[in-house]
Amino acid sequence: MNWIWPALIVGSVVAAGFSGRMAEVTAASIDSAKAAVTLAIGLLGVMAFWLGMMRIVQAGGFLHTLARWLRPLMVRLFPEVPADHPAMSAMIMNMASNMLGLGNAATPFGIKAMQELDSLNPQPGTATNAMVLFLAINTSNVALAPLGVIALRASLGSADAAGIWLPTLLATAFSTLVGILAAKLLQRLPVFAVQDAGAESESTSQHAQQGEHALPNDSALGTKRPTSATGCTVAVLSLIAVGVGFVIFLGDGLAAGEALGSLLRNAVSSWLLPVLIVVMLGYGVAKRIAVYDVMIEGAKEGFQIAIRIIPFLVAIIVAAGMFRASGLLDALISVTSPVLSALGFPAEALPMAILRPLSGSGAYAIMAEIMQAEGPDSLVGYLVSTLQGSTETTFYVLAVYFGAVGVTRVRHALAAGLTADVAGVVGAVVAVNWLLVG
Repeated sequence: MNWIWPALIVGSVVAAGFSGRMAEVTAASIDSAKAAVTLAIGLLGVMAFWLGMMRIVQAGGFLHTLARWLRPLMVRLFPEVPADHPAMSAMIMNMASNMLGLGNAATPFGIKAMQELDSLNPQPGTATNAMVLFLAINTSNVALAPLGVIALRASLGSADAAGIWLPTLLATAFSTLVGILAAKLLQRLPVFAVQDAGAESESTSQHAQQGEHALPNDSALGTKRPTSATGCTVAVLSLIAVGVGFVIFLGDGLAAGEALGSLLRNAVSSWLLPVLIVVMLGYGVAKRIAVYDVMIEGAKEGFQIAIRIIPFLVAIIVAAGMFRASGLLDALISVTSPVLSALGFPAEALPMAILRPLSGSGAYAIMAEIMQAEGPDSLVGYLVSTLQGSTETTFYVLAVYFGAVGVTRVRHALAAGLTADVAGVVGAVVAVNWLLVG
């Protein structure tokens, strides 16, 4: 990042000087900095709330239970992380949230995972192999429910709003596999080697021998508390009430003539997060957790983390804004579009593919503009919809996650993340042309 970040800024300024866009670049540097802080302020509440909710389920021991279920796979992927370490639980919650399209919930879980992984780090400030692999998976996570994109397509009048589900699933499965392989292979290169690999192995071994001693916070929060019969009753009644409300919602929609498929997709998109909140609270009550007090403690931690990542957000978003305003993005499109069009990649989708690793909001805006202009059910409409769910804002993820733990030497994390992004683009192009175009 110490090379890439200044290269983006200097390259943008030089390009602006030749193209006569210096005023646009100046405005972009100021506006992007404001946008970064605005984004960070919005993230304060999200981080505080979801880390607070995560603390509740952590206190009840659910994350440990979930981690044990997935232990065989996670141990193979992360052999340097002890199976009972809190990092395993946090990573699983992050991956599960991303799979369900719960980006707002995934970020706090991911930051928590990075904090726990950093507790195993023998070289603070330098990314471990586990950190890099986790970020590679995070930036390419298998998407089971791209509900946000489906909802946008439906709002634009698509006759097949959910048609991107299978292409997105296939593209993300491919990108995740490539991301894992890239992280595993790149860590072997001398240029990305850890200076003292022996120290890392020794530290990991010590943590593995400690077992449950690696979990003092969980125990202090009440992991061992027995289940309350009264709490279980309250939790079950709450879930029943939510279920009845959901059924009434579906009934009203069907009575109004809304198609069942569209109604279910919209219902899941609207109900998933609230139901998740009720489930987490119900679990905490059943486990006799002081849910309010525990949530507040977790929220304090989330607030502090969100404050810490503001400088990293500003740096990345300003660089991305200047790059776009300088004309470099347009030049890159004009040079590469003939070749890409011949490969089944419409030139109209290239701006989104390039901008997606840099700016999620920018890529989303481009996707909406393209679908409004070309139609959501056109080739380019299907492709940009699939790209939105198949790639990730890699620079943003690296800035936020590594910024939360003070990692400045990212090693092969950027290379692995961008490799996964490229794989997501390739997978999206192949899947859309194969499944939707024929």
